[in-house]
Amino acid sequence: MSSFTCGFIGLGLIGGSIAKALKKYQPDITILAYDIAPQALKEAVREGIVDLICKSACDPAFSTCDYLFMCAPVSENDKNLKALKNVLSADCILTDVGSVKHSTHAVIEALGLSDRFIGGHPMAGSEKTGYANANPLLLENAYYILTPTADVSSDKVTRYQSLVANLGAIPLILNEEKHDYITAAISHLPHIVAAQLVNLVHDSDSPEGLMKLIAAGGFKDITRIASSSPDMWEAICMTNTENIKDLLRKYIGYLEDSLHLLEERSGARIHRMFAASKEYRDSFSNAGRGPIKKVFALHVDVPDEAGAIAKTATLLAGSDISIQNIGIMHNREYQDGALRIEFYEESSCRKAAVLLENHGYRIYRITD
Repeated sequence: MSSFTCGFIGLGLIGGSIAKALKKYQPDITILAYDIAPQALKEAVREGIVDLICKSACDPAFSTCDYLFMCAPVSENDKNLKALKNVLSADCILTDVGSVKHSTHAVIEALGLSDRFIGGHPMAGSEKTGYANANPLLLENAYYILTPTADVSSDKVTRYQSLVANLGAIPLILNEEKHDYITAAISHLPHIVAAQLVNLVHDSDSPEGLMKLIAAGGFKDITRIASSSPDMWEAICMTNTENIKDLLRKYIGYLEDSLHLLEERSGARIHRMFAASKEYRDSFSNAGRGPIKKVFALHVDVPDEAGAIAKTATLLAGSDISIQNIGIMHNREYQDGALRIEFYEESSCRKAAVLLENHGYRIYRITD
């Protein structure tokens, strides 16, 4: 692929990760960027990711871009589009990374930019935010949904698909209406459920905070996304409102059905409920293709003695295996093993399992 120029308006977790991935796979690319956080831009320049800092969202330098990624919140992107209209080249592929598409498509059409816009939504992310947490591997094996307008050329769509694939992501084309309904179901509604489940435990906990103290296993797994940015999720709820409301009503109906089964003490039907959900959930791919990346982890039995964790970590370090996180599991309601070790890559996880087993450790591999 020949060298080209990419612009970024917003250089947070997603924008920064895309920019880093572009530099990794195409080192001679030129990247221009604007962000309201000057420190993020300075850090990106220091790391060799950004080549030119732009002074505003409508900086004339953006006219040189072959691709322009709008990575600010959806409401800010819509404002920036009006300022960009007279700056963008007709050959530029204009895109965004927002998880709601219909409002941006409406603005694009109103501004007459439909011939160059391909909506984009990388189905990858983290509960962490900001450029400091950007990772060039964030997009690998993640679905990257494209929502081209009816007026954009097939050549531009093909070029953008190729770019996404070169980043290690999996391009998938949808129209904006279908995209917004799907993401409401698999991303937006789960965040509401997680947030309200956390609030339920908070409001139901004892004065001593015993629920919080022993919370682990399933509870921590299904509520991890509740740590995401409140500002971002407020914006999403205010832009994809109707789809979320529709699915939330349906979900409430499922919860009411569960309550009814409990009231009737219908064991057989409760069993069928869990069996059906297990069968469908077990059919999901374990490739980490989603907004929350797959965790590569092992649970390890270690003796309860001084230096046990240090000994285990030293053994791994001696074989050049990098550890992302390590910690004692105080509640093992759903897991075996006393020590949880997380790794950056699946290959490191596999290598660590073999090494530790060869040294007499009992290993429990985590499959999801």
